[in-house]
Amino acid sequence: MGNCLGSPQQVDSFVVDKANSDKPPPILTISPLSERGRSGKIPSPRSEDEILSSPHLKALLFSELKNATRNFRPDGLLGEGGFGCVYKGWLDEQALTAAKPGCGIAVAVKKLKPKGYQGHKEWLSEVDHLGQLHHPNLVKLIGYCLEDDNRLLVYEFMARGSLENHLFKRSVQPLPWETRVKVAIDAARGLSFLHNSESQVIYRDLKASNILLDSEFNAKLSDFGLAKAGPTGDQTHVSTQVMGTHGYAAPEYIATGRLTAKCDVYSFGVVLLELLSGRPAVDKEKVGGEQKLVEWAKSHLDDKRKIFRLMDTKLGGQYPRKGALILATLGMSCVNLDSRSRPQMDEVLRILEKIPSLKCVSVGSPWDRQTLPSPVSKSPKQLDLPSPITPNPRESLLPSPMIPTGTMIIGR
Repeated sequence: MGNCLGSPQQVDSFVVDKANSDKPPPILTISPLSERGRSGKIPSPRSEDEILSSPHLKALLFSELKNATRNFRPDGLLGEGGFGCVYKGWLDEQALTAAKPGCGIAVAVKKLKPKGYQGHKEWLSEVDHLGQLHHPNLVKLIGYCLEDDNRLLVYEFMARGSLENHLFKRSVQPLPWETRVKVAIDAARGLSFLHNSESQVIYRDLKASNILLDSEFNAKLSDFGLAKAGPTGDQTHVSTQVMGTHGYAAPEYIATGRLTAKCDVYSFGVVLLELLSGRPAVDKEKVGGEQKLVEWAKSHLDDKRKIFRLMDTKLGGQYPRKGALILATLGMSCVNLDSRSRPQMDEVLRILEKIPSLKCVSVGSPWDRQTLPSPVSKSPKQLDLPSPITPNPRESLLPSPMIPTGTMIIGR
């Protein structure tokens, strides 16, 4: 459903089914995370009342949230999208009642537009998941409000906003190399937690705008409206309506609707390439093959000595060449067209956690860099990753542009 905070922006972008968009909402039930497992037993679904009775969440009054946000004042707007708007507010830390600005704790209040079946379904899914999942790298959901047509969610306030802002907005100070690696590690920890929990959760909408940063640049995954329970028993995938963001969604999922944890791995690979290059997943201001980041990145990795071609110029050459090549290799492995060849998230995390130990030095001018020897003393294969420079000739690392009939893309 979008970003919890940051400067006002478009914060959701996903594929929806036109045929179902105007249908009245059915009675919604969601399988409980605590009961879902991989034993093959199908658990009884949880009713909406059971989801909303989570002991970890506070049911808040609309009048309190209205006061907390000063009647949803425009100058408190943090972000907006198809789901509605997000506002900064203040609550008393103990009673969670409205407080004056600067008093109590700062929160982000997401207010959904009072229409549409899909909005309520995503809203309820987020309450369900964040009411039960707790991890340092998942944004904390404090409470919710459900009164008449008013549906709101209240999150912890993330002072630095979204990763998207820091990578792509010209007015924001560029992130240094060390911070980019830290963000990648934090996001990988969050995804690894979801994939390896007793009841697997597939995030399904990993993108730069859904990675939020606190005041210390700790990264947390936000927006669980599209999250889905992983396959159970002997199942290899979950069949779903195709939903996600163009440029981040795995090609096999777009083509078939078959969802697996490896779809999240693909999205994570795109985010790694964004961190390296400072370019968005899809850039419509570019032409031809330069529009799609995965395609563009592959064309720049024909020679590992020329890794600088891929790197964000805003880094000013301040990054370790070995670390950059490892990150690029890992990113291209994650976006492999063959999902079976992609690493698991715990493998991705293991590799990322080794990168901060590499010394960051200036790599000099582009001409100097072309004459340098290989920056990696070990081959990418020694990192248990396929080389992005010599892919299997029968495979393409490019995502399929095909989108099923009857769907449309909202946003970029």
